[in-house]
Order: sequence, then C-alpha cells, then structure tokens
Amino acid sequence: MENFEIRGRHFRTKSDYAAGFRDNRIIEGIERKVNKLSLTEVTQLREDLENKKYNFETLLGEDYLDEIIELEEELKKRAAAPDSRKKKGFRNKNNVSKELEDYDSAMQQQIVKELKKRELRRKLFLAVLGVCIAGSIGYLVFYFTLYEKNDIEYTELEDMIVKDSGVKINYSDDPEAPPILEKYAALYQKNKKLVGWIKVDGCDIDYPVMQTSNNDYYLDHNYNQEYDKNGSIFMDKNCTPAFPNDNMILYGHHMKSGKMFGNLNRYASEDFFKKNPTFTFDTIYEEGTYAVMYVFRSQIYTEEDIVFKYYQFIDAASPDEFYSNMEEMEALQLYDTGVLADYGDKLITLSTCDDAVSGEGRFVVVGKKIK
Repeated sequence: MENFEIRGRHFRTKSDYAAGFRDNRIIEGIERKVNKLSLTEVTQLREDLENKKYNFETLLGEDYLDEIIELEEELKKRAAAPDSRKKKGFRNKNNVSKELEDYDSAMQQQIVKELKKRELRRKLFLAVLGVCIAGSIGYLVFYFTLYEKNDIEYTELEDMIVKDSGVKINYSDDPEAPPILEKYAALYQKNKKLVGWIKVDGCDIDYPVMQTSNNDYYLDHNYNQEYDKNGSIFMDKNCTPAFPNDNMILYGHHMKSGKMFGNLNRYASEDFFKKNPTFTFDTIYEEGTYAVMYVFRSQIYTEEDIVFKYYQFIDAASPDEFYSNMEEMEALQLYDTGVLADYGDKLITLSTCDDAVSGEGRFVVVGKKIK
C-alpha cells in the first residue's frame, strides 16, 4: 500500500497529496531565502503567513507558520545574547569567560570538548536532514514522472482501439477460439496476453485486461510487460474469455493514487451505485455491458476454512450450485441493488484489496451481463 507523506504530513487521497505538493513548492521557495533574513524580515514573514498572504491549501501552511515562529524566537534570543554575555562577564569569543575561570583547567577543557560535540551533532543533523530533503524531492520527481508516463501509455493504448467495422478475422493462435473483434486487433497483436478491456465510469477505471497461466505476473507488470508497481487488471488464470464462464473474475490493486481498482470501493456507497448502475467489460471476442448486482466485503481464507469463497466460483456444475452461490453473495451484500440472476446468465466479479477488513480483506463488485 502506498503512503503519501510530505514534511511529516500524511495525505490519504491523490488530490490532497497534489495540494500538499503545491504547498511544499511554496515553502521551498521561501526557505531558499529564509537563512538570509534578519529578525525584522523574519517577523514580517511571520505576519505575512498569519495574514494569509500565501495561499496554502493544506495544513502544511500552519506547520510552516509554527516553524517561522520558532525561528523568530531563536533570532530574538540570539539578538539578546551579546548583552547577556556582557552581564555574565564574557570578554569575547577568543577569550575564556570569567565563568569558566571559576573552574580548573581540566574542567574547562571538558566543557569546551562537550560544546564541540554538541556543535558536531548539530552539523550532522543538518547534513542528514539535507540528504533526506533531497531524497524526498527526488522521489517526488520520479513518482510524478512515472505517474505521467503511465497515463500517457494507457491513453496511447486507448487510441489503438478502432471503430469496429463488423469484419471479424481470427487473429488468435487458437484455431477453436472465436474471431477477435477488429477494434482490439492491434492491441492483441502487440501483446497476445490481452483478453479484454474494462471501463467503470465514476471510478476512473479504463484499462486493458491481461491474463497469464498464473495470477502473479501482472501483480507488478503492465501491458508493455515492464515492471510496474501498479500492476495491471488481470483475469483469473482459470477463466476462459473465448468461451465465457458462468463467472469471470478480474483482479486489480487498490492503489491509493486511484490507479487500477483504487476507486472501486466507491461502490460501497449506495448513492454512488444509483448514479453508476452499469459498467462495460469487453472480451477481445465480444462486447459486454453489465448491471451491478452484488457489492460486498470478504477476504481470502485458508484452505481449511469451511466458508463461502467468492474467488472459487467460476463455473457452476448445476442450477443448484449456481443459486447457492447467489445466496451466499446476497447474504454478504452491502445493499440491495434489485438485480437478480438466473442460471445461464453470465457474471463478472471485480476484486481488489480492502483495508476495512482485517487480514486479507477484499472489496468485491459482481455484475450481470445485460447486453
């Protein structure tokens, strides 16, 4: 799971993190000249911050105001220091103070040694802090560059989808497979692990769907078969998109950035469901529109657990088995969608991780094909 943090502040959403990033840019601009400011100028800066001269969007602005207040107090203490040294009998920085003269030479050396240690620790702390700040800035640049690169790549993939003229050609290496839709032919030729395309309005889900002989590869690889921590949306290895199962299962990471199935849990809200009751999933062989039927939370269980495991329901051997699975999902549903399925209907299950459930929690949306 990703955790966005700037200057010790944690941000839960992509938009909040972006606002914090903008605030940090303003703060960095101020910091480049703060160490050159006099006490009077720092006081003016503090007043500007208090009077909202800088347009901060997050609590980073208040945090920085606290830092400037502390700096102002420190400068005031430094301004008063020469007087205090005079009152206490300091001669100048090149001479031993009268206070130190009250101690023997061995004690004086020990005091000076301790002061040097403190100064060294302060310099080391500042050096480490500088490295951390530089590293954080480097990570942010890398992250947003990667983020933008992924957006561009998926936009380019969408552009490769063409209007279907109705002409169907069997591009597949499997002679028994049905013809591939012309609209997905170019994408399939580029990567023959492509099995479809999923689009869920309101959730920013608009991705190719991949499949391999295992359920691990596309956890951290993208359509271009490059390492990518976002992974890809992928179909369970036991599903057969060319010959649709009773229930095909798609998996995707719940990325805090909103990537992949990061926003799928918006369906936890019944109001959101009412505004977005359907979604589309095309296999490379057939277009499909699905009505949201069940929304529920579950988890990954051990083999020994005798309990309904939604991720094992792909085909039903009989009507009784099919309706038994429907009853199990209905018992888990967060709200009643009013959509029911009959034996013979084709379903699709969208599955992602869920922090709301302890352990291996999962958030699940099940749809019924309606056209």
